[in-house]
Amino acid sequence: MAFPTSVNNMITDSVAQANVKVLGDAPAVAMGNLYQATSQALANAGHNATAAQQQTNVAAQAATTMGVATLYSLSTASTGVATSKIDEG
Repeated sequence: MAFPTSVNNMITDSVAQANVKVLGDAPAVAMGNLYQATSQALANAGHNATAAQQQTNVAAQAATTMGVATLYSLSTASTGVATSKIDEG
């Protein structure tokens, strides 16, 4: 059977100081979490912008290649007729 004992004042003081320290650290931890989340979001935005730009460049290059291929596939006679119609226009 356990006998009731009084708690040493040094123990209660150390527990109270530990609790105060945790409460004092909370704003710094919260700001650290905010900065980390913000930097992660900005990094994702930069990565997405880079990926979108690369995909746009690939699509533009494909369109240019198809346009040049189409121009090369036309016969010289039709090119001359088309050019003369543009000049008359």
